[in-house]
Amino acid sequence: MDKLPAPYNDPDDDDIPPLPEEPSHSQLGLWMAVFAWLMVIVVFSVLFDSWLAKDLSSKNTQAKITTINGIAQTIIERNVYNQYLAEGKINGKPVIFLLDTGATDVVIPGKLAQKLNLKKGYRTFANTAGGKVSIYNTEIESLVIGHIVIKHLRASINPSMHGNEVLLGMSALKHVSFTQRGNTLSLSVEP
Repeated sequence: MDKLPAPYNDPDDDDIPPLPEEPSHSQLGLWMAVFAWLMVIVVFSVLFDSWLAKDLSSKNTQAKITTINGIAQTIIERNVYNQYLAEGKINGKPVIFLLDTGATDVVIPGKLAQKLNLKKGYRTFANTAGGKVSIYNTEIESLVIGHIVIKHLRASINPSMHGNEVLLGMSALKHVSFTQRGNTLSLSVEP
């Protein structure tokens, strides 16, 4: 019996290099489908981000003033981040307050404090969610939120705090009664 020649892709044959294996059409199709889905996810993420940014830029920060049982109430709606934001004034200048029952004082970002012409008092330290920070004591002559006016209020200036939102902490909130129901927070001052 004659010996047949070795097959072309014989792994024992050192003289002839093996042919590269081509990906099957099903593997190529799978990778194309994965890439297409990734592109769809990226496009939807970008669209959702821009929609959310537009939605948040038109935040409802207007506090509503109403009277219930003869008591004036300032009503604030909760936003999509479960925060209560409201327009107000510090020393007659407009600001946005973020109600924060975890903050000891009213806390103003450093750059905003400069715009409001607040004077830095003595330096101290505060423990925040971001760690220990250096702050300066200050006094607010007048704070207004809705119908509520608070005079001569202790506050803090935080130079490392960014943004334009003022934390409305307990140094102010202790002067009011507040009740949260559903998505609304009601602030009032008892007569």
